[in-house]
Amino acid sequence: MKKFGLAILATLLSASAYAQQAGDNVVALGWFHVMPQDSSTPLTTHVAPTPINTPLRLPNAFTSAGTGLSTNSANTVGLVISHYLTDHIAVTTVAGVPPVFKIYGHGTIKPPGPAGALGQQDLGDPQANPIVKNVRQWSPALLFQYYFNEPTAKLRPFVGIGVSYNWFSDIQLSNGFVQSTQNNLGAVLAAGAGKPGQTQVSAKASSSWAPVFNAGLAYNITNHWGLIASVTYIPLKTTSSVIIKAADGTELGVSKADLSANPIISFVALSYKF
Repeated sequence: MKKFGLAILATLLSASAYAQQAGDNVVALGWFHVMPQDSSTPLTTHVAPTPINTPLRLPNAFTSAGTGLSTNSANTVGLVISHYLTDHIAVTTVAGVPPVFKIYGHGTIKPPGPAGALGQQDLGDPQANPIVKNVRQWSPALLFQYYFNEPTAKLRPFVGIGVSYNWFSDIQLSNGFVQSTQNNLGAVLAAGAGKPGQTQVSAKASSSWAPVFNAGLAYNITNHWGLIASVTYIPLKTTSSVIIKAADGTELGVSKADLSANPIISFVALSYKF
């Protein structure tokens, strides 16, 4: 009888050792792999008003069919912190080292009318790609997650939904793209505006809020240590712009495209509960 009682006690202690319950906090540090499922609208170039569009007979804006943007996958370190509001519901913050991406151009920007005969820009030129050699993406997120199974279970699947705020920094254009823009579209716009000298080329990307969808597994190794694996989807969209200015700083034109990155993000991490 004594042995039977000890066996029951040992079983209960073993079960409770893996509990994740209301009031617990879990910190997970691991690896993010970001896989964009990208698509892009054609680039639309908005040109400054007179004197550019008068001698060159350019419209206020023109779209270059067949043009677009794409990006690459990236890896980075991620930090996830969860607080259990109940035995099954946790509020989770997601952060990490901002991943670095490259942006590639496709197709040819060709102004309509006489200006197109003066100069056009091949975005797919290998010498000009990637057109953005470095850009950092910031996407901190807040999620509410629901954990299945009992708090004492060793393996707990979960699903989550939340929101992220996304912005971009450290945008660096490649020298080849800058020179190509200066020699082609930039030179055409500068000539039309009567602005001599080498043009200036820069880029920016819009920030945005986006929903976050998440699913994964939490595996408890001991009372404190565990493993987490998850997959997250963010329907992320940004407007990327290339700005061309005259040597004196006058804005001559802006080429824009909507880039839908829509990344699928895998995460594998070691977790600690306290």
